[in-house]
Amino acid sequence: METGLPVLAFEESRLRLDPDEAPTAPLTLAVPPGALVTADLRGPHRRRRFADAASGLSPPVAGNLLFQGRDWREVPPEHAAAMRGRIGRLFAGDAWLPELGTDENILLGPCFHTTRPIAALREEAARLAALFGLPGLPTVPPEDLPPEDLHRAGLVRAFLNSLALVILEEPLEIDGSRLLPALMTAVRDVRDRGGAVLWLTRGLPGAVDRTLPATARYRLSQGALLPVAEQAA
Repeated sequence: METGLPVLAFEESRLRLDPDEAPTAPLTLAVPPGALVTADLRGPHRRRRFADAASGLSPPVAGNLLFQGRDWREVPPEHAAAMRGRIGRLFAGDAWLPELGTDENILLGPCFHTTRPIAALREEAARLAALFGLPGLPTVPPEDLPPEDLHRAGLVRAFLNSLALVILEEPLEIDGSRLLPALMTAVRDVRDRGGAVLWLTRGLPGAVDRTLPATARYRLSQGALLPVAEQAA
């Protein structure tokens, strides 16, 4: 990767965010290293589909979508899988393997994509669990955790390991402001290491919340991604 390239770049990308609607207008967005970018994506499918596109799981209908300078569509599947190992993600819906413990779910991806010892990963996961208010790294199956604890476990998974990009799908949907200080600590750590954070919300208040030190704020409006500052009142 060349120095100075955006971590994530949408280049005239047209995305199909709603299964029953036309693709978006061409979207242009660059997320540089150290950035925190918020995007208001209203609608039940948009956050997940936008995150899927950013992760190389759903190619754009037209245009290019690059991660660390490489177009997702131009890399072999095994390389794309390795690239996704540099992305952490908080999923808006259920994304847990029920046959594994919650701790195993959390550690599975990083174990596959790093040479760090499992003990070091588990220690970092335990530190993140404490940061997000869990009494420890949960070992029970995901279905046995209350929604609040499962959401916090999802944040542990999203921020675990040294990442180039963290994608958060409505991270304050559960526990809201109680989670914000811990979330800001985790976001700052990613940014200080040169990674970037893409924070997806489902309403404008979250996208413009001035308690979030965002470097850029956007809203999807009539199929176009526009800076929030340019929105009509």
